[in-house]
Amino acid sequence: MTRPKSIAALTAGLSTAERLTYAVGGLLIASGVVHFLVLVISGDSWDGPLSFRKPTTFGLSFGLTLITITWVASYVKMGVRLRTWLLGFFGAACVLEVALVTMQAWRGVPSHYNLETTFDGIVARTLAVGGAVLVVTIVTLTILSFRSAPDTAPSMRLAVRAGLLCLDAALAVGVAMIAKGMLLVFEGQQQLAYATGGSLKPEHAVTMHAVLVLPVLAWLLTFTRWSERRRGQVVWLGIAGYALAAVLVVLGLT
Repeated sequence: MTRPKSIAALTAGLSTAERLTYAVGGLLIASGVVHFLVLVISGDSWDGPLSFRKPTTFGLSFGLTLITITWVASYVKMGVRLRTWLLGFFGAACVLEVALVTMQAWRGVPSHYNLETTFDGIVARTLAVGGAVLVVTIVTLTILSFRSAPDTAPSMRLAVRAGLLCLDAALAVGVAMIAKGMLLVFEGQQQLAYATGGSLKPEHAVTMHAVLVLPVLAWLLTFTRWSERRRGQVVWLGIAGYALAAVLVVLGLT
């Protein structure tokens, strides 16, 4: 039976790339917390393209996702060099996205769908490039997760694969939101883009963090006395439950 990995075991023997991305993820979360405090203290609105909500949510979400991907990647079979490159590109893209969104919030201008000035247009396009890097790295990691990994319990492999597939869906939703908003901008409907470009945020959010929830469930199950077969069944139940929650969000029933 596969022995559970304790917190100490998870942090032992980390590569330089893993330690760096864990640290960067923590800094991004700290940035999100700081901007939440700024939002509360300033009395700023939670809504709108100029709100400090954006650096708050981007810092928290990207920081948590970077930490999660670093951990989840440890269960995926790949070479050290490839792991380093994937984590490096993903971490750099996360920092880029949060930094640009944060900068625009402090400048008092929208970060997305904003082509008002040459500089703002460069920022918007750079955000798109960063998003493309995120998509490529996560899709690559998803494909790699379906390779044989004998050192990883089947229940964890299942959880990782399902979580990454959900993250792929979240990225697809994110791309759809950006495309929808930019089409409106090109049609001259800038304000409508700001108002409706993020209409798929609930679907984006619920699918994004399955990559954390499902592997954590599989990891916690390793501390039980259950057989691997039963742990796999529980992970399948977790996947079904998460899928049901996502469907309810998509249908607007939550």
